[in-house]
Amino acid sequence: MKTIKVFIALFSLTFVLSVASFGQTSLSSIDGGSVDLQAQTGKVVIMAIGASWLPLSDKQVEYTNKLAKKYAGKNVVIYFVAIDSVNAKSKNYATNEGLRGFATQNKLTVPILRDPEGAVTLKRFKVDQIPSFVILDKSGNVVSEQFGGITTDTKFDVSVPIAKVVDKLL
Repeated sequence: MKTIKVFIALFSLTFVLSVASFGQTSLSSIDGGSVDLQAQTGKVVIMAIGASWLPLSDKQVEYTNKLAKKYAGKNVVIYFVAIDSVNAKSKNYATNEGLRGFATQNKLTVPILRDPEGAVTLKRFKVDQIPSFVILDKSGNVVSEQFGGITTDTKFDVSVPIAKVVDKLL
């Protein structure tokens, strides 16, 4: 009987912890702070979810900067969410200093948040490809499908459909 009680207690604790982590949307900044993506009440949040090692990251940064310029001074916050690994043995490893270098090299104008291996954003927001963009409304809810499919084709500018969604939310 005691074994069953211990099992039930451990199961309950595991369940509570898994539910709590599922609801977590707080990510650390490469500058040492922390940002809860869904707690930006009254602001539209645009997340550019990518990685410094992705070949199309420079194109994603271009679109991100274009959106940052368009929405400067408005109730819109934009973050580059880096899913680079923090495990030095991983081939996708990047230090905070490495991410700062990536930002400098690509002239990224928005804050970088860390989400190692996409543990929070890929699962929480059901992102199935990177690079992608995800938009949250002023209440922290996902408002549309992710915006992915970024290519080197200059005819398709993904910032245009993103801006249409954001404009409706403002």
